[in-house]
Amino acid sequence: MALFQCRFFSEVLGLSTSMTVILPEPAKSQIGMSAKGAQGPYPTLYLLHGMSDDDTVWLRRTSIERYVSGMGLAVVMPQVDLSFYTDMAEGNRYWTFVSEELPRLCRSFFPLSGRREDTFVAGLSMGGYGAFKLALRKPEMFAAAASLSGALDMNARFRLDDANFALLRRIFGDAGPQNSENDLLALLEQTGKDGKPVPRLYQCCGTEDFLYADNRTFREACVRLGIPLTYEEGPGEHEWGYWDAKIQDVLQWLPLQTPSF
Repeated sequence: MALFQCRFFSEVLGLSTSMTVILPEPAKSQIGMSAKGAQGPYPTLYLLHGMSDDDTVWLRRTSIERYVSGMGLAVVMPQVDLSFYTDMAEGNRYWTFVSEELPRLCRSFFPLSGRREDTFVAGLSMGGYGAFKLALRKPEMFAAAASLSGALDMNARFRLDDANFALLRRIFGDAGPQNSENDLLALLEQTGKDGKPVPRLYQCCGTEDFLYADNRTFREACVRLGIPLTYEEGPGEHEWGYWDAKIQDVLQWLPLQTPSF
């Protein structure tokens, strides 16, 4: 695999930012690593970080590079600060950045496929929220999305009178996310009604995770609305041992098409 630490200027954000990118490399003689895919355009997984992290965290806390080495899959890990992948009420336009500018720039920098059937998104915690928001608001762009321990009921998070309330108000505004384009539960209600394709969804959460109730709420909404969802729960907390194991399940679940090379 080839690893890129990419620093670039974002016109949307008006500042320099970064992303970490893994690309397939046919290094057949590399000891202990498999290889697949000598040429692009590559199918792509946008892999999103959580609240306290940055674009390097998946590489530092899991073996993601090794896990994808035999898949012919590119992985793009962007930096979005503590934004909840949102055009913030008091802050920057991270939704516009990640949903519009980032894919366009990535495809100009690297040989990535622009086909919907080759484009996927996944994330943990705040990134799980971002992954499902991208899938539900941009279903014509993503074939599949996965949430690991996602913050999927932001209405409940916003109502909590805790240390994060002031932060969430700066992100979502005084009214909060409810019944807006930042409300995953409201987005579920509209899924498929506009004639757009419905992405495949995968969701997992540990039963000891503080976001477990949020995940049950999202799952119950999918069941009520008849939205197909691959759902897994079991023992686990909000921690990297769980996510390192589950990202392997996500990679096996992705609907990768058989490459032509």
